[in-house]
Amino acid sequence: MYMESKWAALKPEAIRLRKEGNSVRDIETKLGIPRSTLSGWLREVALTKVQRAALTMRWRKALTAARVEAVRWHNNEKAKRLQEAERVAKEILGQLSNDLPTLELALAMLYLGEGAKKSLQTTLASSDPRIAKFFIQSLRRLYSIPIVDIKCYLHLRVDQDPIALTRFWMRELGLKSSNFGKALMDKRTIKSPTYPHYKGVCAISCGRVAVQRRLMYIANGFCDRVAETSKNARA
Repeated sequence: MYMESKWAALKPEAIRLRKEGNSVRDIETKLGIPRSTLSGWLREVALTKVQRAALTMRWRKALTAARVEAVRWHNNEKAKRLQEAERVAKEILGQLSNDLPTLELALAMLYLGEGAKKSLQTTLASSDPRIAKFFIQSLRRLYSIPIVDIKCYLHLRVDQDPIALTRFWMRELGLKSSNFGKALMDKRTIKSPTYPHYKGVCAISCGRVAVQRRLMYIANGFCDRVAETSKNARA
């Protein structure tokens, strides 16, 4: 026995709205009829070229608006995560002491990751002035290394200006021209332009291999201690 849909009384109105150029979604929202039911009713209702164009234009605008909203939401959420990360970082920094052992451990871990291990000098290279400045100031504070013993060598791309960049690194690191050797130009970069924000790599050396050895013993020993502690905790 055939059972008439409970929405049957609204079918004429649904068809009328469709003929006026309304989208299926609009009709669904306005009349509360399931889309599956509307699909059957409206299958044979043809829209004019103008109506189809209007619906397409509306869909594109809605899509653009949705993308803009998605970007806004994503940026807001990212800002919240960054703020939370900064808050936690400040809490952790507040718990750290400003003593020499803490500073030396931090320097050792940095050197383990970025420093030269096979050189007969204590050398670290970085494109980040903050890291380079930390390295120099830590060497001076921990080991009383005179500023005149700090030597820097810039590794630059061919299209960069060694004079201008030497001045840049002098300002950033608080050094004099006498602390800088001749810049080394990478000829492999001759056919590729350099991004404006890139200031080259500054290799910094204090010439004392004993400092390198000390830092490596501290860093490796600390890593071993953490690994052993984790091993015992799992046992």
